[in-house]
Amino acid sequence: MTSGLATKRRTFLTGMAAIAATSMLAPAISIRPAIAQQGGGAAIMRPIPKTGEMIPAVGLGTFETFDVRPGEPRDNVGEVIRLFHVHGGRVIDTSPLYGMSEVCVGDFITDLGIADDIFITNKTWTTGDYLSDNSHSERQLRQSRERLWRDRIDVLQVHSLENHDQVRHWLAQKKTEGSVRYIGITQWSPEYYDTMERLVNTGTLDFVQIAYTILTRAAEQRLLDACAANGVAVQVNIPFEKARLFTPVAGQPVPDFAKEMGIETWAQYFLKWIISHPAVTNVIPATSQPQHLVDNMGALYGELPDRATRERMADYYTGLTGVADALKQPPYPGKKYGGVVTWPFPQPPQRT
Repeated sequence: MTSGLATKRRTFLTGMAAIAATSMLAPAISIRPAIAQQGGGAAIMRPIPKTGEMIPAVGLGTFETFDVRPGEPRDNVGEVIRLFHVHGGRVIDTSPLYGMSEVCVGDFITDLGIADDIFITNKTWTTGDYLSDNSHSERQLRQSRERLWRDRIDVLQVHSLENHDQVRHWLAQKKTEGSVRYIGITQWSPEYYDTMERLVNTGTLDFVQIAYTILTRAAEQRLLDACAANGVAVQVNIPFEKARLFTPVAGQPVPDFAKEMGIETWAQYFLKWIISHPAVTNVIPATSQPQHLVDNMGALYGELPDRATRERMADYYTGLTGVADALKQPPYPGKKYGGVVTWPFPQPPQRT
């Protein structure tokens, strides 16, 4: 961390108490329009249903990719964030569970001078020492705000539905107080989508974050319709199935019918398929590689497939050799992230 950045962090932490006291009076963060930097027209924007606030349809995830151990090089992460902003990106998703990811996001958006442009979606994962104990949630929110260098969080969601009955009530209080703008829930496993649908139908949520890909389409059964009916924004995580979608198409070009729509790469193919669903608000591919970031952001511009073309895209991909076995691979084939958080978690030794 540069000395200037360290000074800014000390100043920020010194003022946190005063900021918290006035957070209810703070205006919403102003998101500058995301405009194409290299031609191709304006970025694809989507409204948050409850308010109509517009955000770009392609954001940035940080799971594992931004979890850099203290003292290790992280210039690539800073360059990813810089390019993300240059190419019209505004929504960054993170979590206290992602190791050093919150720290990297907070440091770099501040050092780059783009914090006011960034819309943060974050999560909370807490229980408590006893029923209705919110102290753990309060502590985690305070830590997230310090790491991210901001007085309030744009979106705060119950991470993987952990203790959701209690935490959702606490989130509603934080929204009323003004330290959180929007609230929601997350889950990546379709086995929980019935629970998510039930909670969406309560009408108390602003956002959900789910897994929805060209191979994992369980959300289409009822959950996406429920979100549309209840005015709930849908943020999509793990859009590449933890990089496993790319293995069957390694070295192969995208089909000609996709190229005719301006889709140049498989990353754009998978992302445009997702954001072309009318219920999807935003998708958050994660990467630590600047060249991959630029590729992903190409999906934010140009034509989107219609319903018939989406089905053609899905049929084409699922018909390729090796796709049936794609999800049997370990996550992130050929990659290993070495951050504070180890994933997959170490398994206990098997008895012999």
